[in-house]
Amino acid sequence: MTQKMPFPAATCANLGANLLRLALYQPDIPQNAGSLMRLCACLGVAMDIIEPCGFLLSDRNFRRAGMDYRAGLDLTRHDSWETFRRNRRGRVVLLTTKGAQPYTDFAFAAGDTLLVGRESAGVPEAVHAEVEARLLIPMRPGMRSLNVAQAAAMVLGEALRQTQGFPALPEALCT
Repeated sequence: MTQKMPFPAATCANLGANLLRLALYQPDIPQNAGSLMRLCACLGVAMDIIEPCGFLLSDRNFRRAGMDYRAGLDLTRHDSWETFRRNRRGRVVLLTTKGAQPYTDFAFAAGDTLLVGRESAGVPEAVHAEVEARLLIPMRPGMRSLNVAQAAAMVLGEALRQTQGFPALPEALCT
């Protein structure tokens, strides 16, 4: 079952221009999910949460990390990976330490969904096999991985740059 989360009509006018999405596969740290929720709200990127989560979406830590940005977020919850895949269009691009292609060498498209795995375990091999691309962030030898929220922010920034998907500057700043 996919559940579209409601948000105020006032924010609707600002949504839809950016077709990139960020998907969290069974997140288990509420502070990271909240930080990514805030990132997506600020950049106008829709977010998918693929359940089950390792915390309640009403968790105090999740709410505190997301603060009042929930009102500006286009969030869709999916009860499973299968439900998410049935309801998605475009490529699913996995950020993984097991990837072979650096994200800096990848050509992002406006309809892509960036997928990050669980902080504790990544994604299962079956998910690896189903995605259209597996990207990594180049790091120094001996380093294991970045925080999932930091990794998502880095790659989302590059995807937005390539697809010219950053929100427009306020008119007052353009004069």
